[in-house]
Amino acid sequence: MRALDVMTTAVITVKPDASVREVAALLSTNGISGVPVVDESNRVIGIVSEGDLIHRIEIGTERQAKRRRSWWLNSLASDAAPDYVKSHGRKIADVMSREVVSVSETTELGSVAMLLETNGIKRVPVVKNGKLVGLISRANLVRALAAAQAEPTLSNDDEEVVRNRVQDELIRKRLLDELSKMEWVGTIWAADVIVKDQKVHLWFSDDQAADQRRAVHIAAENTPHVRSVEEHIVPGGPVPAF
Repeated sequence: MRALDVMTTAVITVKPDASVREVAALLSTNGISGVPVVDESNRVIGIVSEGDLIHRIEIGTERQAKRRRSWWLNSLASDAAPDYVKSHGRKIADVMSREVVSVSETTELGSVAMLLETNGIKRVPVVKNGKLVGLISRANLVRALAAAQAEPTLSNDDEEVVRNRVQDELIRKRLLDELSKMEWVGTIWAADVIVKDQKVHLWFSDDQAADQRRAVHIAAENTPHVRSVEEHIVPGGPVPAF
């Protein structure tokens, strides 16, 4: 499977001139741990996460500068200035991480997992022609694993595997398009829908209304070329991918 098969497409983003407090409120309200920072062309220029916001002057958690024996030694403390900017800066451009690891839509999930592990990160933006098109996280990978274990690959023949993959992509796109029109069913994240070998896997929170779940199930069943639909119930609200 590739990033395109499991990524979240409705990604919450912020602009570099957003205030730190605005973004802190955004993370808290949406129950997410970070957001990509994009420019006017929707190109990813940074990422801001909870880790970038925990050392702040407003709450007395800024890093304390160590005393140096001389001004010369103090000048060698190259991290002091960046720490000050991070703890005192008012705009997201001052606190965001600028070295962004990203993947393409066709990146295999094995490569995505390797990037997450080797870089010690929880999620990566998915870009196409330099612009943000989605996001893939550890949660996406776990759900992909659940879907893969539930239904084995139909064939080892390369051509048939490619045909199945294209069909799965088309089913997922059609279903997500249909669900986007059904605002009354509540929040359905793209990460809550995975298609493997024409079988649709749906993730619901245990507090979602039964009739809403049934409506989504029926929409999946009515999507052309779907063979079967399986529901997975998880505790609490749906987990955003970021």
